[in-house]
Amino acid sequence: MFQVLQLNLPSTVNQTGTKAHPQRNSLSSCDVFIYQSAAVVLFPVFYSLIFLISLCGNSLVLYVICQRKQKFNSTSIYLVNLALSDTLFTLALPGRITYYIRWFDWPFGDLLCRLTALLFFANTYAGIAFMTCISLDRYLAMVHPHRLQCLRRVKVVQRVCCLVWVLVLLQTSPVLFRSLLHQHQGRRTCMEYLDFEGSPSTPYLLLMACTMSFCCPLMVIIACYAKVNLKLRAAARQNSLACRFRRGHRVNTIILIILLTFIMCFSPYHLNVMQFMIKKIHHQPSCQELRDFKVSLQVTVSLMNFNCCLDPVIYFFAIKTYKQRVMSLFKDYLYASGASTKMTTENSMTRKIADYRKFLHVNTDAHINENKTI
Repeated sequence: MFQVLQLNLPSTVNQTGTKAHPQRNSLSSCDVFIYQSAAVVLFPVFYSLIFLISLCGNSLVLYVICQRKQKFNSTSIYLVNLALSDTLFTLALPGRITYYIRWFDWPFGDLLCRLTALLFFANTYAGIAFMTCISLDRYLAMVHPHRLQCLRRVKVVQRVCCLVWVLVLLQTSPVLFRSLLHQHQGRRTCMEYLDFEGSPSTPYLLLMACTMSFCCPLMVIIACYAKVNLKLRAAARQNSLACRFRRGHRVNTIILIILLTFIMCFSPYHLNVMQFMIKKIHHQPSCQELRDFKVSLQVTVSLMNFNCCLDPVIYFFAIKTYKQRVMSLFKDYLYASGASTKMTTENSMTRKIADYRKFLHVNTDAHINENKTI
């Protein structure tokens, strides 16, 4: 929801404020882009690494999952949707990398800026939604293996995924209907400014949006982790079957990885926005506070984008045979590569032997003809 309320903070504020806007005078000429010289070096490197890692990791996941011969189960369906979300976002990164290399100058026009914003926010909240779905799915598999299995049926899960995408697109689509390009010192910035002026209710709406899209999913994931832990302790006391106990530990590990990824990637951004909105409710932020918020926003957004590199770790633990399939894939590739090299070498040797035999045959014929002449 935060993206629906995409706000813009002007880099400079009109110095001719009137009594109707006394707070704007204190923010005159407040340039919040003082960090650009460091950003144009760090961000291209950082996002290039994200692009390479995410593209390789998520493409491999999609390939491995789609190559499996068994039918998709509930977990696989959620993972495929999560990987698709990450891959779509990754494909938009070259534009952002170019933008930072050009010193925050967007050369691709307003439409592509809006599409980039759509992919960014859609990936963020689709990722949150599917992580929550995976946690709930694993919780149901472990804590309610019989009573609520109807919620884990393939058709039900497919409908849940469709509902998630519809809600995410409804939530993010408003960015397509407003310009996100702004002029700053002769450059066209994209998705950079945050503007709270003219809407006193904005901080409250953003706090509500962060609560719904971040705090609630976080509490659900924590609750799933706690419930699975309690189930494992009870199973340990009852000396349950070892195989089921190991399965429970794997489920617990999956949810723990999701929880840690969620906290590391999404918490800094949302907590940063929430604390600034609370400040905004109580007083008009000073120029220094706006600058600090702008810098922290760039850092926390970068952390949030790093999420698409960590999602393949979830796949590694969520799918039992994922490691074996990846290793088998690499072995097949190395075998095919080695076989191709061997075949090339053999063909080369065969050609050399044939040429040598031809050479001997020609020399022998020449020698015979010479003897006949004599």
